[in-house]
Amino acid sequence: MKYLLFFLMISAFGFSQKFSFIYEAKYKSNTQKPDDISNINMVLNFEGNTSIFREVEDKKTDSLKLNNGNGMMKMGVENHFYIKKDVSQNTIAKIITYLGTDYLLPIDEKLNWKITPEQKTIGKYKVQKAETNYGGRNWIAWFTTELPFSDGPYIFGGLPGLIISIQDTNNHYSFNLIEIKKGGNLFDTRTKTVRIDWKKYETLARSYYNDPFDLLSKAGKKITMTDANGNKVDITERIKEMQNYIRQEDNPLELNHKINYK
Repeated sequence: MKYLLFFLMISAFGFSQKFSFIYEAKYKSNTQKPDDISNINMVLNFEGNTSIFREVEDKKTDSLKLNNGNGMMKMGVENHFYIKKDVSQNTIAKIITYLGTDYLLPIDEKLNWKITPEQKTIGKYKVQKAETNYGGRNWIAWFTTELPFSDGPYIFGGLPGLIISIQDTNNHYSFNLIEIKKGGNLFDTRTKTVRIDWKKYETLARSYYNDPFDLLSKAGKKITMTDANGNKVDITERIKEMQNYIRQEDNPLELNHKINYK
């Protein structure tokens, strides 16, 4: 009961202000190459009852869209980290941009947190340990009540304070707060979305797997590939190479929605 009361108080306080929380994300998308670790900075922004978590580069792309420019587009649909949360509606959604369309995938899996008595200090903040399950993984989080925001990186939130650090117990995915900036606009250019479920998500992923260069062909461009010596490369061989790469990316964050390509 005391956590519920505190949650309501910090929600009213926290989401009335603008902050940018920068997280360093590290993850292993290929279990066959344990030393191959992706390292990306991501940002969590608040405004009103809404928060958006995305890669720093995704935010730059969205900024360019606001100014009628073009940003870089990701290939494929897997391991997109663009997350919208709405506290007033108690909703979480993953936004996946594929072939120029923004798809909205609701995250309905509930987080059942177990808050433990264990405490320590991370940086200048006193933090407390909490555990939960999500996406077929067990997660350990450290949150602080010194930052009164009931949120955190990716889909994680709902604790009586900001999540400073969280990682799965296999040490395959981690998010660690590295910087806090007061201010920072939460602009949202991905509002015209097509709602999908995990079944449709798999359909999109398989579509990309079957033709990884579909983006270029749909744009009306003839695909010609050459090697380092300027010799033409067989496009079917390049497709096979890309498909092999996609199959090797065998460790998505949501393991319970892992796609087994054949």
